[in-house]
Amino acid sequence: MAQANMGLIGVGTMGSALALNIAENGYDVGLWNLDLAAVDNLIASAGDFASRLVKRESIQGLVETMPTPRAIILLVPAGAPVDLTIDELIPLLSVGDTIIDCGNSDFRDTISRTKRLEVEGLAYLGVGVSGGSEGARHGPSIMAGGTVATYASIAPVLEAISAQYLGDPCVAHLGPDGAGHFVKTVHNGIEYADMQMIAEVYGLLRDGAGLAASEIAPVFRSWNRGALESYLIEVTAEVLAAKDPITGEEMVDMIVDQAGQKGTGRWTVIEAIRMGQTASIIEAAVGARVLSSEKATREIAAPLLMPAGIDTMVPISEHDLQSALIVGRVLAYAQGFRILDAASEEFDWSLDFARIAEIWRAGCIIRSTILDDIAAAFRTELPQGRLILSEHFIKVLTKNIAGLRRVVSAAALKGLPVPALAAALSWFDTIRQARGTTDLTQAQRDYFGAHSFHRIDEGGSHHGPWHGPKDA
Repeated sequence: MAQANMGLIGVGTMGSALALNIAENGYDVGLWNLDLAAVDNLIASAGDFASRLVKRESIQGLVETMPTPRAIILLVPAGAPVDLTIDELIPLLSVGDTIIDCGNSDFRDTISRTKRLEVEGLAYLGVGVSGGSEGARHGPSIMAGGTVATYASIAPVLEAISAQYLGDPCVAHLGPDGAGHFVKTVHNGIEYADMQMIAEVYGLLRDGAGLAASEIAPVFRSWNRGALESYLIEVTAEVLAAKDPITGEEMVDMIVDQAGQKGTGRWTVIEAIRMGQTASIIEAAVGARVLSSEKATREIAAPLLMPAGIDTMVPISEHDLQSALIVGRVLAYAQGFRILDAASEEFDWSLDFARIAEIWRAGCIIRSTILDDIAAAFRTELPQGRLILSEHFIKVLTKNIAGLRRVVSAAALKGLPVPALAAALSWFDTIRQARGTTDLTQAQRDYFGAHSFHRIDEGGSHHGPWHGPKDA
C-alpha cells in the first residue's frame, strides 16, 4: 500500500486546495474526509498531481499507512470537530508524531490542546493559514505556533507551500502553543476593519455622490497603483466592475446587504478587551456586520427615522477619500499590533512584529504595500513601541488626517454611516490628547463609589471634598 509523507483530514474547500499545493511541491498526501466522496472528487480533478494524493477509508487507515514520525494536518471546522478528531487520533499515534491544526481555532483552545498532547508524548502545531482557498492552493501566508523543534520538523513543507515575497517564504514560527493562531486572529480583525472602511467609502460614492458601481470601480483601480495598493483594493475594483451574468445588472447591486462572519473578528475584540486594549476600529467593523443582519428592521426604520435637511451631500474629493482610507488602514494596523504586543507580554511569546508584517506581504488577505513600512518601523526604536510614533507614520498621518476629518464630517452631515472611519478618527484624536477627560470620570467614580484618584501634584491615592464633613 502506498505511503504518504503527510496526512490531511478535512477535504473541504481549504483542505482540497492545501492538499493540491502540498502535492505540487513534491509530497505525497494521505487523505481522509467524513464524506469520502469529496476525496474521490479531489483526486479525480487533480490532474498531474493525482498520483500524490492517496485516499484512506478511515482515520485508522490513514495513520497506519504513514511512516513515522507522522505529521497530520487538520482542516476541520473549529471547536468541537477539532477535539473529536484529536480524540480519535491520540490512541492511534506514536510518541513524536505531530498534529497540525491549520483551521481558524481559538488560540486558547490551541494552548489547551498543546498541553494535552504533550502529556501523551505528541506534538501540536497551531498554524494560521491566510489567503482563502486561492492562497491555500498557490501559496498562503502561514503563522505557526508550537515548539521550535516541532516547527523545524515541518518547516520544509510549510516553506515550500507558502507564498513568496521577493524569494522570502511568507511563513514563520512565531512562538509557542497558541501564538500562531492568535496572530491569525488579529490578522482577521485587521481584515474586518480594512474591508469595512473600504465599504464605507464605496457607500459614500454610491449614496452620497450617486455613482454606479461601474463608475466607482475605476476609482479603486487607480488607488491600487498608489499608497493604497493592496489585495483588498484590487478585489474591490474587480467586484465593482463585474456584471451579473443572469440579469446583466451590476453584480454588487444584486447582492443582499447582509454580511456573514466566522468569529475571528469578534475574537479579536474580545481578547483586546480582556487585555485592556482598544480595538475600536475592528469593533466598529464587527458591529457593522452585526447590524447588517438586521435588514428587516433597517427597512422599516429607513422612512421613519430619516431626518429633514440632509438631502445635499457636502462634496468630497477622491483625494480626501483616499486619505481617509490611508489613515484608517494605518490606525487599524496600529491597533492590531498593539493587541499583539499585549498578548506577547501576557503569554510570554516574544512575538517579532517586524517578521509578522513581512509574512503578511504576500499570500494573505491583508497583503499591501504598507507592510514593508510597518516592518521597517518595527526594526527601529519606536517610542513606547507604538507604530503611530514612528517617523514614517507620523508623516503619513499628519499628511492625510485632514482628508479623514472632511470625509467623516461630510458623512455625518449627510446621515451616511461610516462607523469604522469615525472610530479611526476618534481614536486618533484621543491618542494625541496629552490631557483627556477621564479626570472627570475618576471624580465621578470617587463620588459614588469612593474609588479614589491620583492627583497631578502629589503621589498616593486621594478622595475629593465631596467625601468631607457635611454642614449641618
